[in-house]
Amino acid sequence: MLPAVPAAMKPMRPFARHPSRPRGHRAARALVASLALLALPAMAVSVDGHIDPVEWQGARHITDFRKTQPLNGEPGSLPTEAWVLSTPEGLAVAFRCIQPPGVPRTHQRIRRDEQAQVDRVNLMVDFDDDGRTGYNFMVTLTDDLNDAVLTNESRFNTDWDGNWKHAVSEDAQGWSVEMLIPWYIAPMRSAVGGERTIGLYLDRVIGSTGERDAWPVASFNKPRFLSDFTPVTLPAYTQPLFAVTPYVVGIRDQVHGANSVKGGADIFWKPNGQTQLTATINPDFGQVESDDLVVNFGAEETFFTDKRPFFTENQGIFDFGMLIDNSQLIYTRRVGGPADDGNGAGDVTGALKLNGSVGATRYGVMAAQESGDAGRTFSALRLIHDFGTQTLGMLATHVDRPWLDRDADVLGFDHRWQPNAKLTVTSNVVGSAIGQHNTTVRGTGATTVVEYEMNERWTQEWLGMHFDDKLDLNDFGYLPRNSLNYVHYEVRRRFADLPADSRFASHVWHWRIIGMDNDHGLNLQRQFRVIRESQLRDGGESDWQLNLDAPAYDDLLTRGHGALRLPHNALLDWERQSPRKGNWGWESEVTFKGSDRVGLRRVGYMAQFKPTYFINDAFSLFSGVTYEFDPDWLVWQHDNLIGSFDSHQVLLDAGINWNIGNRQELRIKLQALGLDARLLQAYRVNGDRRAVAVDDPVDDFSVRNLGFQIRYRYELAPLSDLYVVYGRGGYALDPRYSEAGSQFGRSFDLRDSEQLLVKLAYRFEL
Repeated sequence: MLPAVPAAMKPMRPFARHPSRPRGHRAARALVASLALLALPAMAVSVDGHIDPVEWQGARHITDFRKTQPLNGEPGSLPTEAWVLSTPEGLAVAFRCIQPPGVPRTHQRIRRDEQAQVDRVNLMVDFDDDGRTGYNFMVTLTDDLNDAVLTNESRFNTDWDGNWKHAVSEDAQGWSVEMLIPWYIAPMRSAVGGERTIGLYLDRVIGSTGERDAWPVASFNKPRFLSDFTPVTLPAYTQPLFAVTPYVVGIRDQVHGANSVKGGADIFWKPNGQTQLTATINPDFGQVESDDLVVNFGAEETFFTDKRPFFTENQGIFDFGMLIDNSQLIYTRRVGGPADDGNGAGDVTGALKLNGSVGATRYGVMAAQESGDAGRTFSALRLIHDFGTQTLGMLATHVDRPWLDRDADVLGFDHRWQPNAKLTVTSNVVGSAIGQHNTTVRGTGATTVVEYEMNERWTQEWLGMHFDDKLDLNDFGYLPRNSLNYVHYEVRRRFADLPADSRFASHVWHWRIIGMDNDHGLNLQRQFRVIRESQLRDGGESDWQLNLDAPAYDDLLTRGHGALRLPHNALLDWERQSPRKGNWGWESEVTFKGSDRVGLRRVGYMAQFKPTYFINDAFSLFSGVTYEFDPDWLVWQHDNLIGSFDSHQVLLDAGINWNIGNRQELRIKLQALGLDARLLQAYRVNGDRRAVAVDDPVDDFSVRNLGFQIRYRYELAPLSDLYVVYGRGGYALDPRYSEAGSQFGRSFDLRDSEQLLVKLAYRFEL
């Protein structure tokens, strides 16, 4: 008997190793900085990387940059200056980074939004100064960029790409950066009296050591980050935008010998900061970037991010998480996802999004329509009102699924309260009503997190979640599981003043106690967890984690056919990331974990090593290998029948990154996987929740999977690109045993799909 065909790849845990921080709240600030209105209009800034004193006359000059990595608040080891100026063309910011010849400089090129340990500066702006949504603009020494939307105090989403100007210049004593952020780049409230107050954060990172120097002294490693930005009042300007991005894409299907051509357009209309409209006609909702391989035989759905332009533009207001990993009331991959009739993906005919603000209230409206008899209709309404020390929000969603005769309505309210600078309380309540075949099922859920920052070293956190067994968010949203009651208490201690001869620059220790039951009172987890996150003085990172679990139950494995008792267990994980030194950089991870059925009597492990070789600053090759051994892997078959397998898995993650000048890039990405599973014993979960050996037929099995892509990109203009993409992939599940190494080798023969894609998109600003 084969196991159920996986929905995607590896089981997801209810809580990741580094869970996203819950929603934060705005801190009271001691310092409120203001820029005086100038008697004369600001001059236009020529963004060329050369800081001209005449152009920057009247700008706010900032010099008090202090260490936030390590987070000790001491003055930065190298001087940094910044200038901030409001102009009719946008928010202008300049950095001067002193870096004399004795301090190494990193000239490594990176692709947009890539994370790398390089010399760089960050400008982060909360345009409404309310601690809800921020925007990060990063520029490296080599004039490469990263931009992201910042929500939940410290959650960065790099899927968003904005249109903004930047330039870098370099000399013997240091380097300089100029940025110009147009006012239309984000929704914002109307100005008052010709002035606008924004939240501002600036930092500079020294690539060779990993030191981060910031103004103000705020850190995304603390409970509050976005709320700790410094308020800055500056002259207000309005900058409208009307942009149309038509596209055409041609695809050659090599497997079926078919050709297809498709065209459409994205439309952006922003008459002012208070009203912004985004629409798409016959959208291309395919992605030119491939997803990572994931094999999932677990009960929880695999989560994927979304880089489709329509869903990344002005999306921050729709953020409404439920604290459990990646949970959202709006999971945009649902739109254009697998069709309800089982015939491929849904074809989206159009979508619309409207964002704006009226006074202290912000709003967002989104709608999308798929075509055909199985086409779904998605809609959402978001409202947020700022009461000063408190904010209250509402999100309502509706999905109509005619093929399934199903309607899904979800309504949620979220609240944030910060009575003082140390205490933050965030809460939400959610209800769902699912109508199908003349029956309506209603469910509820709620979450609360309390964070108390006792001082610069110690922090406490209390977190609770309740989801009843009828709560269903997954028509439009993402919730890994329902039927959950979860609480934890965590204490964190920061060590940022380590001896100068220590190889570590800082440590952050976490101690957490976890209790989790399902909604019927069944114990799912009792755990004590210890984590140490460390920054090294060479810019690298070293983290480890220990989990100690008391006996509990797994109520998801058999998909509703009985819970399985789990023994005492433990997990030990170590991660190390070493930035580039010379021509080499590398990262690795090792994990040891007892099996789910017999605990530490059978210990499995995972080992990963991923080196990168830099031929030069613009050309690099990487090849990562992951090997995983599970001596007692439990895989559901049907009803209460499970199989215990001796399993091995080999994964190759390799590629080439080549930045060809400033406008071209070539990426090659190869992922290949082989997995074997030899049956040890078949079991049925009996009435007392124990696994009882049976003679039911259960087959060995093996899996191979391939994903290969060559992607060439030529930037014609900002947000205007030509892509040429070749992709090939496949998946095979065999009802017999074949060693993981053999399956890995045979994965290169897979050819379920093979296509050549050419896409041209050009943005016209009118």
